[in-house]
Amino acid sequence: MLRLEDLAEIASRHAALLSCPVAEFSLGSRVFAFNSRPAILGVINLSPESWYRESVCLSTDAAIRRGNILAAQGADAIDIGAESSLTHAGRVDDASQKSHLVPVIRELAAAGLVISVETYHPTVTRASLEAGARILNLTGTVRSDEMFRMVAAHDAAVILCHVQGPNVREVGDFNFKGDAVGMLYEYFAREIEFATKAGVSKILIDPGLGFYYRNLQDSAVRIRHQMNIFLNTFRLRSLGFPVCHALPHAFECFGDEVRCAESFFAVLAALGKTDLFRTHEVPRTRAVLDTLGNW
Repeated sequence: MLRLEDLAEIASRHAALLSCPVAEFSLGSRVFAFNSRPAILGVINLSPESWYRESVCLSTDAAIRRGNILAAQGADAIDIGAESSLTHAGRVDDASQKSHLVPVIRELAAAGLVISVETYHPTVTRASLEAGARILNLTGTVRSDEMFRMVAAHDAAVILCHVQGPNVREVGDFNFKGDAVGMLYEYFAREIEFATKAGVSKILIDPGLGFYYRNLQDSAVRIRHQMNIFLNTFRLRSLGFPVCHALPHAFECFGDEVRCAESFFAVLAALGKTDLFRTHEVPRTRAVLDTLGNW
């Protein structure tokens, strides 16, 4: 059971890191003032194998419609992916990803929306940036230097995802050795150095709380890990860059009310000083953040 005493202990142990400022930047006409206001990243899934049915769009028109709805509901940016991260989902080659992504990105970007593309393919990255994407949500570690240079050339931003493997589709067990937050800090310090050397200045970091690791399939272990990372997010902000979290679902606990799960985790993420909330449930998450902002 999470207690107020637990929150107090975390805060007191790392008190010097509680007020670390992070970089702020503009993407298109939108200013992301992370130190005064968290932002929301809405989700569009173009893969029919993505399990969150409400975010799945099976046509270009449906994806464009959802993107505009998410923006109207309060999303500051829209994250679009064309391949599910589920272990049993089929792989989608880069040509197919581009054919699905580019028309959607082009249309929504032309409407003034800030678009993020989730991929680990260099060719998909290039096509997406050329179509108007402003953020690369990088879910792999191979050929990242090449993609960093593309991001820099387009004055775009990159979300550096923590992935223990070549990409989110090729991982094994999560390494829990020692302090997980300390391990994440060291990982991102290295990746930030690589990205900045390639000319990238607009950076976010994502601890990658995905369910795709084999030893995180047990719900109790996974949820405990996720809650710990959420509440300790402020420690990662000491790297000087904003932190993005993909809000999880905890289906084992929420069951038929699984669409409420992201709202619950948004509270924990906000307490830990998360800067960008990636969510399938934009209105619910927006309401949580607005409510907490009235404290």
